[in-house]
Amino acid sequence: MATAKEMQARIVGKAAEDSDFRARLLSDPKGAIEQELGVTIPGSLSVEVHEESGAAAHLVLPPASNLSEGDLQAVAGGGDWNITSDW
Repeated sequence: MATAKEMQARIVGKAAEDSDFRARLLSDPKGAIEQELGVTIPGSLSVEVHEESGAAAHLVLPPASNLSEGDLQAVAGGGDWNITSDW
């Protein structure tokens, strides 16, 4: 299975090369990702795609709960997306 970084690179790379895919990714992130990666994303998981601009920057924070040392390492290292085609 691909790592989170590999899957993200694939999605970002395709969006950079394919304007139709980029538009679909912005309008229907789950559907575009599912189609491109051949996976099913659970209905309970929200997927948001933000387009960077000179006027906005995006910072993603981990949940405000008590994170374990393993959780902190996963966040610091990028962690893996737990998306598989076996759902």
